[in-house]
Amino acid sequence: MAGTITRGNIPRLLQEGLNTTFGHEYKRYPDQFTKLFNTESSRKAFEIDQMVEGMGLASIKPEGSDVAFDDFQQGYAPKYNHYTVAKGFVVTQEALEDEQYGLMSKKARMLGYSMKITKEVIAANIYNRAFNPAFTMPDGDGVQLLSSAHPAGPSGGTFSNVLSVAADLSEASLEDLLIQIGLATDSRGQRMTLSAEKLIVPVALQFDAHRILKSTLQNDTANNAINAVRSMGLISEVVVNNYLTSNDAWFIKTDVPDGMKHFVRRAIAFGEDNAFLSGNARFKASERYSFGWSDPRGVYGSAGTA
Repeated sequence: MAGTITRGNIPRLLQEGLNTTFGHEYKRYPDQFTKLFNTESSRKAFEIDQMVEGMGLASIKPEGSDVAFDDFQQGYAPKYNHYTVAKGFVVTQEALEDEQYGLMSKKARMLGYSMKITKEVIAANIYNRAFNPAFTMPDGDGVQLLSSAHPAGPSGGTFSNVLSVAADLSEASLEDLLIQIGLATDSRGQRMTLSAEKLIVPVALQFDAHRILKSTLQNDTANNAINAVRSMGLISEVVVNNYLTSNDAWFIKTDVPDGMKHFVRRAIAFGEDNAFLSGNARFKASERYSFGWSDPRGVYGSAGTA
């Protein structure tokens, strides 16, 4: 049986004398994906968000004239298909009986660690593929997460959530993207109020990010000028994510209500049983969830120049 652990897989663990076992689990840290997405619960096989464009600007009504009427339309409807993520292993009865170091008693912790890392990778891949046109949201607006040509709505027009010219993270490029966020428009092309929340960077950019945001004066210059981003409080948090694969791409998560979303369909559950004929013990873990985005204004970014 594939994935069956026999005594032949663990010969050293059948003998006394080892100091310890290692490599099967590492220290656990708080979930990182919670900084990238807003979490909601679900009770269905999938969830659908419906984009509905807002109304245009009101008009000044001359005395005695009729009110000008407007209408609105629905647009795309991104679909969150919940996937089941699972992992398991089988241990022969003999291996379970003869193993001397209690490794099999840590089965839930080992499976839990695997499931945790898997979830982090799946979540981060939404950002890792953000610039790739091959990866779009099912039934979404038809383009990748970060694009200069997102359809604004049924009435037409487009908007961008990416720097017009890709740039590495710097004080200047950060200010440029914050300006772009401040000039964001809604589905009818009207200015809206949108604010930055978090600067999201890979491990390679963590020091640059903190220098840029935490310096009292302008970073890496001799100018006696304040750090405007810090002084104005435009970004409240730097998020370093260990699972981002590009060393150059960086992102700003905004406060748009339905942007980056994570649905929990079923929390992680563990199970085990024994095969009657063979005596083999089987252990598994599984959970159901989905990651994606509805309104692309939920994140802005740059791919960097590399």
